[in-house]
Amino acid sequence: MINVTASSSLSGSVEGSRRIPNIYHFVFGLRPQTEPFHLMHYVCLASCLEVNRPDRVVVHLHNQPYGPLWDRIYPHIEVQPILEHERRLDLNYRDDTIKQFAYAHVSDFIRLRVLHEQGGVYADMDTLFVAPPPAALFGESCVMGRERVDVGAPSSPEGSLCNALIMAEPGSPFIRTWIERMPGAFDGSWSNHSTFLPYRLSREFPQWIRVEPENRFFALDWTREGIAGLFEQDRALPPEATSQHLWAHLWWDVERRDMSDFNHRRLTPAYVAHVRTTYARLARPHLPAGLAPSALAHWLRRLVRPRVS
Repeated sequence: MINVTASSSLSGSVEGSRRIPNIYHFVFGLRPQTEPFHLMHYVCLASCLEVNRPDRVVVHLHNQPYGPLWDRIYPHIEVQPILEHERRLDLNYRDDTIKQFAYAHVSDFIRLRVLHEQGGVYADMDTLFVAPPPAALFGESCVMGRERVDVGAPSSPEGSLCNALIMAEPGSPFIRTWIERMPGAFDGSWSNHSTFLPYRLSREFPQWIRVEPENRFFALDWTREGIAGLFEQDRALPPEATSQHLWAHLWWDVERRDMSDFNHRRLTPAYVAHVRTTYARLARPHLPAGLAPSALAHWLRRLVRPRVS
């Protein structure tokens, strides 16, 4: 249930030193919306509102979501249209598997433009917020978090800063330089322009960015073990964790089984309300009232599930 009673989680004593505004940005709807707004996306926005107490939550949209969960969250957010030319980037791919996620790479460019112009916190829509970021982070020019390095990546990176959550002041020199270099770094792979490039820039310009350890935003990583820790096990996040990225592109599709047996159809109100996993436990406080069946009804339904011959 959304219950926002304060406009900001940052105390008045921090206001004067704040460089990054307490505004949260999301990019969504770059693909046609063929299914109702999903519970995971609702919980992302609801947890942002309830945990972070932001001054504003802005969803940058092209295709408008629909459905009862969108109707519930819409009054609590702002919507800004995505500029037409930003959706038509000419990106060259070597791998058709990665090409199917071209919309995500378009988002890589949009998020940096938004942060450079407006400042604030950008987060992917598969984020679960669990605690407000420390006030000191809002006094930095730019903040990103380390993520586990994919040692199988073609460019053999020394490190990776995940762009699923970025904090930046308006006009951040780190973001500006990243924008300038990103087109040249795009090589058709998933990460060279979006996570390996900012790592290289952080080594070149350490005075422009504060790098947080993995535990801050990405405590459970993108491996099969990390995803299982989110959706099949109940694991405690470290005390310094303020949000958890969910790596939805790796498990969302029903047909995909290489990274997880979990998929978006299993992430239901009943799952969040009654199953003992990390995600369900942390998402449960943000579940809309009256949406889930009782525990008894949930488990009876599972017991009488028809057999498949």
